[in-house]
Amino acid sequence: MMMGSSEILPKQLPVMPLPGAVLFPHALLPLYIFEPRYRQMLDHALRHHRMFCITLIKPSCPDWHAPEDFFHLATVGLIRACVGRGDGTSNLILQGLQRVRFASFEQEAPFPIARIDIIESRDATTVETEALGAKVLELYASLKQDGRQLPGKVDRYLAELRDLEMLADLMASTFVNDPLRRQRVLEERSLNQRLRFLITYLRDEIGNAAA
Repeated sequence: MMMGSSEILPKQLPVMPLPGAVLFPHALLPLYIFEPRYRQMLDHALRHHRMFCITLIKPSCPDWHAPEDFFHLATVGLIRACVGRGDGTSNLILQGLQRVRFASFEQEAPFPIARIDIIESRDATTVETEALGAKVLELYASLKQDGRQLPGKVDRYLAELRDLEMLADLMASTFVNDPLRRQRVLEERSLNQRLRFLITYLRDEIGNAAA
């Protein structure tokens, strides 16, 4: 996990649709790039802003063939590390930066390039938001008792964390396993509702672990 970024986003970025993968701001995602179209995408990203978007392919589609096959609310990722191999494949670490919506597509092949609109949360922090955040931390304490927790540095950081949007993203990224539930948290602009979703999903995760 990483703690945010102040990167300035370009107006358009490459898009990598993936099955089962939802990237959140502040989270890290390891990727293995091997398909020719995504090798081209990675080369494009490294030559420009070192950024591209990760988006979830819709469950009804075994693979994507057009923009209708994947969700249009996604997260911009910054390439933090990239190791190329002799066979043309690459391993990289992507850090989530910002929720965005795809406004239109400048190209669809060999990989999509989308014009992006930044998506901001709607809610200011209120007493209710603080109470919801406290409940999320309470559920996290239960997960820790079951041996599931964030990496040590992040775990210690949470004790002093006042950014509840970051808290929601880190917890959803780490503990919510169902891709559609993760996408629902990602797409929700209301921070309070995002925290409510997270509380429900964390309770389910705790219940599943106890079953």
